[in-house]
Amino acid sequence: MFGVGDEPDPRFSLANERTFLAWIRTSLALLAAGVALEAFGLPLNPGFRLVAALVLIVAGILTPVQAWFGWMRTEKALRANRPLPAPVLAGPLGLAVILAGLLVVLGLLFASGSA
Repeated sequence: MFGVGDEPDPRFSLANERTFLAWIRTSLALLAAGVALEAFGLPLNPGFRLVAALVLIVAGILTPVQAWFGWMRTEKALRANRPLPAPVLAGPLGLAVILAGLLVVLGLLFASGSA
């Protein structure tokens, strides 16, 4: 990859690395949210709580994949002087977070002990 194309402006390469690190930071947050959701034993329906936690953990595991491939694709585009690619997994990861949120809301609504 580094032997192809021209060396990009260092500011662009550093911005690409910052984006990579932001995806990694997001991954850690998703993993922590999934673990915390299950570990703290919130007053949610246990089934909804478990599924929401698993969705967040799987999203947290997939986020570094987006980070790596996004960094690589952007670096190649910078070196070839092409338009920057869109993040491939951003949509599915966003949907996973929305799904987890809906599961938490449903878990609150159907919590044991509610009318």
